[in-house]
Amino acid sequence: MVDTSRVHKKIEQILNALEYDGSEISVVIMDNAGIAALNRQYRDIEGPTNVLSFPMQEGDFADITPGLLGDVVLSAEYAQTEAQEAGITLDERVSQLLIHGILHLIGYDHEQGEDQAKIMEQKSLELIRTIENNTMLNAF
Repeated sequence: MVDTSRVHKKIEQILNALEYDGSEISVVIMDNAGIAALNRQYRDIEGPTNVLSFPMQEGDFADITPGLLGDVVLSAEYAQTEAQEAGITLDERVSQLLIHGILHLIGYDHEQGEDQAKIMEQKSLELIRTIENNTMLNAF
């Protein structure tokens, strides 16, 4: 089970570290079936995934809500499986996924080439070291 009070604290720490402390995001935690439906609808990809990001600071209407970065959707079910496979806690996996999702909200994109992937990985590692005590924990 995902501890939502810990999630809230982690979001606050991540946003502060990124100097977005006056910004807002929404986080939805769901199961594999729910995220699979979103994955199909918005990415045209079948099956569940671990995290999806929906930035609000892009497109024609980005200036309507300048403090709202967007939405991050996590599958707790998928995250639990990944945590077990990696030998880490669900809480640690949720940290990795929150960081990944939030970085996408503010413009990082590992799918834009190797250089961008390295930049995102470096920032992810910096953030994971800020919010987690496990120094062996890798970035997403």
